[in-house]
Amino acid sequence: MDKQAFQGWLDRYVEAWKTYDEKQIGDLFSDDAEYRYHPQDEPFRGRAEIVKSWVEDKDDPDTYDAHYKPVAIDGDVHVADGWSRYFNADGSTHDEYMNIYVCRFDDAGRCTEFTEYWIQNRDMRRRALDEMVSKAREPEGGAST
Repeated sequence: MDKQAFQGWLDRYVEAWKTYDEKQIGDLFSDDAEYRYHPQDEPFRGRAEIVKSWVEDKDDPDTYDAHYKPVAIDGDVHVADGWSRYFNADGSTHDEYMNIYVCRFDDAGRCTEFTEYWIQNRDMRRRALDEMVSKAREPEGGAST
């Protein structure tokens, strides 16, 4: 798979995520694929389990977007980077992740191994931590007046 074909796969990956269409998701992966949402995770094994993992924990429609692009190809190992953003109802960004995908493909262009490495946007992580600390310091039952 060359760079152009890999970009096509990445674009189909984003579209499958946005639609949660089980056929589109399944078409991305080989029958015996392994999928990791994080490098330390045990993989989901097989197309059916990967599809199931996606559709059991859906993001709300129109609350996210993503873009990925190829960075390197070495034999059957393909590396992409990009971002995933999550939006508030008013359209403002409430969370963002920088992602690296390491993928292997079969001769049919289906992914056989997928591992995601993600890093939350620094400012958004700080904000989330500040909110957690603030909530933890509130007296039980909420803030008093």
